[in-house]
Amino acid sequence: MAIAFAGLLGASPAQASHGDGVQGIDVSHYQGSINWSSVRNAGIEFAYIKATEGTTYKDPRFGSNYPNSYYAGVIRGAYHFARPANSSGSAQATFFANNGGAWSADDRTLPGVLDIETNPSGSQCYGLSAGAMRSWITDFYNTYKAHTGRDVVIYTTASWWNTCTGSWTGMASKSPLWVAHWTSSHSPSLPAGWANTTWSFWQYTDSGSVSGISGAVDRNKWNGSRSRLIALANNT
Repeated sequence: MAIAFAGLLGASPAQASHGDGVQGIDVSHYQGSINWSSVRNAGIEFAYIKATEGTTYKDPRFGSNYPNSYYAGVIRGAYHFARPANSSGSAQATFFANNGGAWSADDRTLPGVLDIETNPSGSQCYGLSAGAMRSWITDFYNTYKAHTGRDVVIYTTASWWNTCTGSWTGMASKSPLWVAHWTSSHSPSLPAGWANTTWSFWQYTDSGSVSGISGAVDRNKWNGSRSRLIALANNT
């Protein structure tokens, strides 16, 4: 059951602002060595950590970031960077689930994320039609759920999603949304489908700073209370 939607959450997009509420980050090997105790002491309550990409790449910092964030008291989850041109959604979901994307009900493990966005090394939509992209995402979702029992969280932008899936509304009733929109506005632009519900996570900048991390880091917020974030973690 997907649980992180408007009926569960206490805030609407119009009420959102950057600095209030439950704050989080997302990281990969680009952030280097992280002092997770300092991160938690700086008020960061959750983190998404890169685990995999495609079917061959494992982030070299995942093995330290994932357990160390947990022991520091950070509610954390793993994310997978999608490469839809390279292999099937099923193959990539299996690789992710077997290499960091698994889930357990322990108060601190969030469901995994499908990070699907503009191709960094080719055509924006990876050479797939809107119909083929919908099928790829569905394949990933179904396979990830079969492995973990959880609905995968979808990270994307409104622009990419609407362009590359043809403004598809089919995932909004299944997957919590992690929307990327770097803006000074108090509410993010949402992809088709979720525009009728709300966002669960909002990545509001890629140039934030946090004690314990050298250099810039993506900053995020959760659209609800800490208790509701723990409910998402535990699927309750």
